[in-house]
Amino acid sequence: MARILTITLSPVVDKSTTVPKFVPEQKLQCSAPVWEAGGGGVNVSRALKRLGTDSIAFFPSGGTSGAMLEYLLKNEKVGFDALRIKNSTRENFIVVESISNRQYRFGMPGTEIQPIEEKQIIIAIEKLSSGMDYIVASGSIPPGIDSDFYARIAHLSKKSGIRFIADTSGEALTEAVDTGVYLLKPNLRELSLLSGKETLKKDLIDDAARSLISKGRCEVIVVSMGEKGAYLVTSSLSEHVRAPKVEKLSTVGAGDCMVGGMVHALVKGKDLREMLRMGIACGTAATMNPGTELFKRKDADNLHNILMKDYK
Repeated sequence: MARILTITLSPVVDKSTTVPKFVPEQKLQCSAPVWEAGGGGVNVSRALKRLGTDSIAFFPSGGTSGAMLEYLLKNEKVGFDALRIKNSTRENFIVVESISNRQYRFGMPGTEIQPIEEKQIIIAIEKLSSGMDYIVASGSIPPGIDSDFYARIAHLSKKSGIRFIADTSGEALTEAVDTGVYLLKPNLRELSLLSGKETLKKDLIDDAARSLISKGRCEVIVVSMGEKGAYLVTSSLSEHVRAPKVEKLSTVGAGDCMVGGMVHALVKGKDLREMLRMGIACGTAATMNPGTELFKRKDADNLHNILMKDYK
């Protein structure tokens, strides 16, 4: 069985609730709160666990909120390795207004990482990466972490023969791609920036993606397009698969679930076209649940079966 390490530099504890209706300057009666572990790589590991694939989730953890994050992952039986840091792990707050089904997401600033802690994180990842087949780095770079952090992980992965999957944005994404990764999951805007363009139309996805691939910056690109599905591009293959139509309740964690579904398919030996469909199935299934809840396995399996009907 392939070994998988996920990296989350800015993990979070998500607290969600519902109110009947938002009314300013009044006490609002909230439903019982729900706490869930969150952050890019953490959610990827949680998604993998739901699919029956084990991984190790690495993240910095601090304060009572960090202890809560670890407690939540233990309850889900998700394997993890947490590095203790000085500052408290961030918390997010999500409120759904029942009357309109509108979701309000309050994202707190990322927890600042001290210089000595960044060095400790690198050392910990170097140790954990030994024997790994995949490293998945997902999520934003918190304050205190250099923008070339994921580029260093990309270099480590190359040197060790590990497939590195990057799902981030901004300078951190650009520098990682300049070093070279196995798989990228940008959206259209991110692919545009990587291609040096302000905007990118759908009919130019192939050219932009293949330009990156031909320069050795990655081997596989999956462009996420929300409810329009995703676009798979390699040096010899391109395919657009639309997402099945479902009743959407929340998009929180959908992108992470998509990555989890793709990694699960890869470690099961599936080809890239089925990998794409498994990713879309998991990402779409996540939108069927309220708040920060990830997908249900039965929903992901049902959607995957639907998407496999056009597989030839």
